[in-house]
Amino acid sequence: MADDKEVDKTIAEDLVVTKYKLAGQIVNRVLEQILAKCVPDASATEICEFGDKLLIEETSKVFKKEKDSKKGIAFSTCVSVNNCICHFSPIPSESDYILKAGDLAKVDFGAHIDGFIAVVAHTVIVGGGEVTGKAADVLLAAHYASEAALRLLRPDNEVTVELSVSKCVTCSILLISAEFGCKPVEGMLSHQLKQFRIDGEKSIIQNPSELQRKEHEKATLEMYEVYAMDVLVSTGEGVGREMDTRCTIYKKTDEVYQLKLKASRMFYSEVRNKHGSMPFNLRSFDKETSARLGVVECVNHKLIEPFQVLYERPGELVAQFKFTVLLLPSGTHRITGIPFDKSQCKSERSIKDPELNALLNSSAKANKKKKKKAGAEEPMEVEAAVA
Repeated sequence: MADDKEVDKTIAEDLVVTKYKLAGQIVNRVLEQILAKCVPDASATEICEFGDKLLIEETSKVFKKEKDSKKGIAFSTCVSVNNCICHFSPIPSESDYILKAGDLAKVDFGAHIDGFIAVVAHTVIVGGGEVTGKAADVLLAAHYASEAALRLLRPDNEVTVELSVSKCVTCSILLISAEFGCKPVEGMLSHQLKQFRIDGEKSIIQNPSELQRKEHEKATLEMYEVYAMDVLVSTGEGVGREMDTRCTIYKKTDEVYQLKLKASRMFYSEVRNKHGSMPFNLRSFDKETSARLGVVECVNHKLIEPFQVLYERPGELVAQFKFTVLLLPSGTHRITGIPFDKSQCKSERSIKDPELNALLNSSAKANKKKKKKAGAEEPMEVEAAVA
């Protein structure tokens, strides 16, 4: 398999940085086009299909000379609305959701070039306009929490759960959410990204339970690492639960088992050859019925793991912001994400904690003075890599 790399390639190499940044540029362009589709009476299923089609088209245009290079979707397009926390990306045979004015829509997806992954998530109010009440609260909480997290993603900072705003991403997200009367969604992880791996060894946990607090492994952020920072905040209790929505996104594991059913073997073979270790959606298979049949035995024996569709309690709202960062010598580079217009949110709440305000008022920009050498850390245009 092309994704079975013996030696990890990192952003210490100029070409790897180029591929990450190029994937990030594609993701940002696609995000803007998907958000433009999030209007009243739009179909969530059609938006997801549109997003995936666009990701495949855009990634196919770059690095054409690298014949063996894999490119495409790193995480299928999801449109999770209101109290749906994540992973709503239905296949045609499943129930759709039709967007309504005032809905809180979370768009989440990713692309990769040669296994170097860029992911993003953004939340919008369908129909636009001024946002008030708990919708404004949760949007501002998630936005400011993600901005705080960005400022704390620095080499030598520890990935830990401690009561220190100036060092702990987990604590900052929790405290900022509380300022707006909200809670981070319990146990959600932000992972280190590696080539062909969307869930690297190191992770940052938000709102851990007592058991998770004890079991979550401490780690130190290091130079030349890449992270997908994912912030999900709820107006409710912050606990995700499965409902009756069928899972459509899966990922191959490293488990081994001799499958009994022919349909399962055919399905698993296609997963390995077409997707490798990348997450995939059942709608990417030509025969949906066969895929739905084959995935069951694979999941039962842990060859494939599901990304369950999770929900908060009815009536609550969840907002999400996710971005990809490169930890480079010139600073932390956020390569995905588009600006969020917080002026649209009219909340009676604000951040009063001076330490949190000091953190948010600090600079999140990389130190451009160190960018003497051409190549790795310079902004790159998409056309430069198109062959």
